[in-house]
Amino acid sequence: MKENRLVIALSILVAVLFIMSLWVGRNPLAIWQAAQALDSESVGSIILMEIRLPRALIALFAGATLGLCGAAMQGLLRNPLASPDLIGSSSGAALCAVIVLYFGFTTSASLPLLPVAGMVGALLATLLVFILAGRDSSISTLILAGVAINTLATAGMALLLNLAPSPYAMRELVLWTMGDLTDRSMDDFYLMLPFTVLGWALLIGVGRQLSALTLGESTAQTLGINPQRLRWRIFLAVALAVGATVSTTGVIGFIGLIIPHLLRPWVGYDAGRLLGVSALGGAALLLAADIGVRLIPTEMPLKVGVLTAIVGAPFFLHLILSARKQHL
Repeated sequence: MKENRLVIALSILVAVLFIMSLWVGRNPLAIWQAAQALDSESVGSIILMEIRLPRALIALFAGATLGLCGAAMQGLLRNPLASPDLIGSSSGAALCAVIVLYFGFTTSASLPLLPVAGMVGALLATLLVFILAGRDSSISTLILAGVAINTLATAGMALLLNLAPSPYAMRELVLWTMGDLTDRSMDDFYLMLPFTVLGWALLIGVGRQLSALTLGESTAQTLGINPQRLRWRIFLAVALAVGATVSTTGVIGFIGLIIPHLLRPWVGYDAGRLLGVSALGGAALLLAADIGVRLIPTEMPLKVGVLTAIVGAPFFLHLILSARKQHL
């Protein structure tokens, strides 16, 4: 009953924030009037359909992806500090996407190459983490391997930035890595959508398996669950969904870490039931952050990835301090 109320509340919150995302900006938009004038090619309808709507849709799906994949990774690794950021998926996707941007392979003829590169990068980074950590590695070893791959990918991006052929190209690459939703079109959303939905589809039905996995792999196997198959299924899902998301938005961190933590007590610490509510929570957080960057008065537009990091870093420190207190 408590979970149902949470789902309803989060759904209403996401709907309200989505509508606000269409309306809020430097200059508020009369949504109803703009929608009525869609055929007239008025300024309001153009702003609604070509600027605000793609931005809101990408924030909705990207936030849901990050929240969902964060909850899946935490359930799989049975560690509340796990997320696509910490095991290298996001940084691997970002590195491959930056390589595509650096060499200028994003012309109209090769437009799908950007999300494909992101997904390949996410999958390769995740594979490297588990090869480096070993098959029967502990959770702490996996996280350390993820930190190593993260560092390697970050170094690769720094190298490309250092070798950028012009200050303008360097600026574009730097701004992209900060995570942003501005200047996105419906074409970007349509390109991201199928890969994202495919990643979501792979996570359908894994909730019960993740719940059983909390009892240990041996117990889960007695219940008919194959931990190895489950692991690769989630890896592939994260690679598809996070890779497409990062390729579209750049690196937006901490959502996959924060949201499962905030919502876990509301679902009775059940890893399986956490998936759906984390998707809603992630969508709400990214929509709210995107609204926030429009309202914060800055001379240069604030990047949404910067805002989520400002919010997420103190929360991460709070988790560390809480863990220390529990071990004292």
